[in-house]
Amino acid sequence: MMRKKYVFMVIALISILSCDPGKEPTEISSPNGQLTVSFNLNSDGQPYYRVQHDNKLVIDSSYLGFEFTDAPALGSNLKLIQATKKSFDETWQMPWGEQLDVVNRYEELAVELEEQNTSNRKVRVVFRVYDDGLGFRYEFPEQEGWQTALIAEEQTQFKLTEDYKTFWIPGDWDIYEHLYNTTAFSEIDALAKRNHPNLAQTYIPNNAVNTPVTMVGKNGLHLSFHEAALVDYSDMTLGIDADNLRMTSILVGSENREHKVECELPFHTPWRTIQITENAPGLIESNLIVNLNEPNKIGDVSWFKPMKYTGVLWEMHLGKSSWDYGMEQVNGNWTDTGKAHGRHGATTENVKRFIDFSAANNIGGVLVEGWNTGWERWIGFPDREGVFDFLTPYPDYDINEVTRYAREKGVEIIMHHETSAATETYTKQMDSAYGLMQYYGMHAVKSGYVGKILPDGEYHHGQYMVDHYNMAVEKAAKYQVAVNAHEPIKATGLRRTYPNAVSREGLRGQEFNAWSIEKGNPSEHLPIVAFTRMLAGPIDFTPGIFNIKFDEYRGDSQVNTTLAQQLALYVVIYSPVQMAADLVEHYEANPEPLQFIRDVGVDWQQSKVLNGEVGDYVTIARQERDTGNWFLGAITDENERELKIDLDFLDENVSYTARIYRDGDNAHWDDNPLDLVIEEIKLNSSSELTLKLAAGGGVAISMIKD
Repeated sequence: MMRKKYVFMVIALISILSCDPGKEPTEISSPNGQLTVSFNLNSDGQPYYRVQHDNKLVIDSSYLGFEFTDAPALGSNLKLIQATKKSFDETWQMPWGEQLDVVNRYEELAVELEEQNTSNRKVRVVFRVYDDGLGFRYEFPEQEGWQTALIAEEQTQFKLTEDYKTFWIPGDWDIYEHLYNTTAFSEIDALAKRNHPNLAQTYIPNNAVNTPVTMVGKNGLHLSFHEAALVDYSDMTLGIDADNLRMTSILVGSENREHKVECELPFHTPWRTIQITENAPGLIESNLIVNLNEPNKIGDVSWFKPMKYTGVLWEMHLGKSSWDYGMEQVNGNWTDTGKAHGRHGATTENVKRFIDFSAANNIGGVLVEGWNTGWERWIGFPDREGVFDFLTPYPDYDINEVTRYAREKGVEIIMHHETSAATETYTKQMDSAYGLMQYYGMHAVKSGYVGKILPDGEYHHGQYMVDHYNMAVEKAAKYQVAVNAHEPIKATGLRRTYPNAVSREGLRGQEFNAWSIEKGNPSEHLPIVAFTRMLAGPIDFTPGIFNIKFDEYRGDSQVNTTLAQQLALYVVIYSPVQMAADLVEHYEANPEPLQFIRDVGVDWQQSKVLNGEVGDYVTIARQERDTGNWFLGAITDENERELKIDLDFLDENVSYTARIYRDGDNAHWDDNPLDLVIEEIKLNSSSELTLKLAAGGGVAISMIKD
């Protein structure tokens, strides 16, 4: 049961009389005084802001504005009518998450602007300044003569003051599944990735980057740009002006309309966010993104239990089995004509095998992909509407027996809904599909949107799909269903408002390793992801691959990490649902490393980022809720390294039995990935450890109270 929430607020309002352009700017500083944001209007009435950190300019004059399809642009000839300041301080609790208590402390500046012409349009810009960054958004109040805003483009600028080392993926309107690039900001060329050979569907119309995009300065300052509370709006990519070291918002659009966003007044945009920390660990420890979202709107979510899970998934990527059964359409109905190929993975017998394994190994769930009809016809067919049936199982999958058996074993079945991006079909069946889950006591669904969006002309990250993804989460909550979305819109902290939005993909996942060496993820991939994509929210990466080289199935591909790193990922890459993705037989053949998966938690009291550098390495320790036990994970890129850590975060005067799963002396992600050493020692808060990580390697440690 969730502990009682406690909140403490301090609010002070200060009104500042209207001022003319050219006078002293309106400023506000973070609670610790280290970060300052100033707002002003130039002589043409154009609004802009600046950001200082430790009295050094970090964001130079960056202008704000909008373009519309049915009205003149809004961004000049503005007058500051009023500015108000507010202080806010609360502590709220995550029902599940990286920590229990979250401090939400900021200083707020709200500036009200009005056009000085006959239209007299009004807009409000609100800045919230935290110790670790800031967010700002536009608010359009109700006003006479303006009911609907048809936004052609949002003109929000971020003017940098140095040529940062930047970790970025292209501003793709359809997917986030690119490898990260590491270049100087001035060398970003997203258009070179327009025709990426490894990706099924991409649309990259601009030299822009997707967010979060993370930057490291010459003096160690770290910045990450993203957005929070993306609701009824389009995803924001950031266009690159390399010559002027400037980024400008470029919203994801649609081929079906001239405008990119349509909103009824009053409305507000998502928050535009900049995390600013003095080191890399500070980025991961920041709660800026979730804090900028509204509190829980759906109430009690104790029906969702954070869990580890196994399932019918990895075997299909390896080619051991298939999603489809082999049915044919007869008179418009999917029919068993006796031509089933016999390689179907989601059979009653096979799923029971996963249930037995999960029940025996402290694993709470089993995911079943390929259970429902339609898989024979969804790839390569342009008209995918009506193909999938989210209520009808294949003949060899007895859903009644499977769910009965799972309940008997204390394991929950995780539903799978692959929509094939046919949104109208899924929307029509959604209530029935969630109702079926509720009937069988299923509380989690993995949804997928592989392929180009239907209706034609829409993109995965445009307003149409933002609304669809969010609608699915809101509707799922009514049926006590938690959503783990794949091929999703990016995470923007809405898990605070809708805590049934438990995880999502939204990155180049583990499955790329199964497809070929050329398509696999290099060893540096996850040490970058931890400081980029993971800043947005939980990741369903599906770790825990023990058969690194895929010897039985795919000799032309492999996982580019050591076995020790696969274990460490359960701590480093956060999600409240963590898959033990490999085959049952591979785990049963390796009971000693499997012990870490049995033991490791999924729901945390607190998290500590002990060290890290973007793209190189990271070490994270997390304390499990309820038990108070600690788990540690460290991963590195293609370079071996030695890390010294202090365990002063452990409870004082408590002894822990630590089991260390580390790379062997000859371990290497390619040459010898299975070289694993397991040691057991006693530790306490005065202990220090030296971690030796092989190339592409890692360390996983369970610290259990004596």
